[in-house]
Amino acid sequence: MRLLSSRGEIRGRAHESGMMHLLFLLAVALSCHGCPDKCLCSSQTVKCQNQGLNAIPHSLPVNTKILFVTGNNISLISVDSFPDRLPQLTDLYLSGNQLESVDAEVFKNLPNLLRLDLSNNNIQAFSERAFPDENKLQVLNLSNSFHNHSHIDVVLNVLLNGQFPQLTALDLSNNDLVILPNNTFTSFSNLVNLSLQNSSIISILNGTLKVPPLRVLDLRDNSFTDLPPTTLAEFSLKPGLHIRLGGNPWRCDCINEDMLLWLKNSTQVLDTQNLTCEVPKALRRRPLLQVELPQLKCLDNIEGVLETSYVFLGLVLALIGVIFLLVLYLNRKGIKRWMYNIRDACRDHMEGYHYRYEINSDPRLANLSINSDV
Repeated sequence: MRLLSSRGEIRGRAHESGMMHLLFLLAVALSCHGCPDKCLCSSQTVKCQNQGLNAIPHSLPVNTKILFVTGNNISLISVDSFPDRLPQLTDLYLSGNQLESVDAEVFKNLPNLLRLDLSNNNIQAFSERAFPDENKLQVLNLSNSFHNHSHIDVVLNVLLNGQFPQLTALDLSNNDLVILPNNTFTSFSNLVNLSLQNSSIISILNGTLKVPPLRVLDLRDNSFTDLPPTTLAEFSLKPGLHIRLGGNPWRCDCINEDMLLWLKNSTQVLDTQNLTCEVPKALRRRPLLQVELPQLKCLDNIEGVLETSYVFLGLVLALIGVIFLLVLYLNRKGIKRWMYNIRDACRDHMEGYHYRYEINSDPRLANLSINSDV
């Protein structure tokens, strides 16, 4: 009896183990079922790259964690792009899709999205309600996505009015930003890494970087010529901030005295050796750290202004000369006729003078002239 009982237990356990194995295989099959056409599904990663797709593939595996849809022709993403809830999706890569529009609530079915890459697109419309209020986004890449300065207000509106309570890294490099409003990053209470490289920025307004607890700030390859004392003060209030400033056309004159002193006494700038003078000519390409304070003269700046004024004046005079010559050419016949008339008038006048001179020089003609007058 004991032997039969033990055999029954063994069979029961084997049956239970077989059922668990079958359920596991069924779960795996269900999770892999529905991998979209032109995509590769491996574990929890789905790759739909360079397939000429016009939309985000549907029927994605429900356990998808990382999704690559890059190098396609997707011009629009909307609420219909992700119709099914993907609770495990954390990484979404949509770069290089010629993307033009990001509609409202597009990411509402991605509650655990942490990293989003929208780089290398051509975004012209971006709804400030694209992200849910309780989003968990930590990394946002918008590099090289706004190619027209008239569309910069689109991304600025998203940054100003969107909610990003957990965002720690933001990449806005390679965009034509020029100037950032002073309240651009007020809602980024956890932002520590900000890249503004190669964004044509000429100035940072007071208070722009006051709120975020930044640790890394990339300002390379912009259009900075100087950093005002207010900006230097904001940097100094964040002693743990590491900054990159190389590739900017720095002015080595009296306007940058405070900046030069700050550079020589601060360890915040990581690439100080790459900072060089652009003007004046006498100091061009000279490393800033090799410039002494007495060399920062304001006269060079005045000379540059005067030189620019002389060039402008020369261009104006040249334009006036060209217009004058054009007028002469168009009226050449009239001018020629006018010159002939003047020549004839002068000839008649000179002949009259010559006749009177002959009369006055000959006494006989003089008497004749007197008698004729009488």
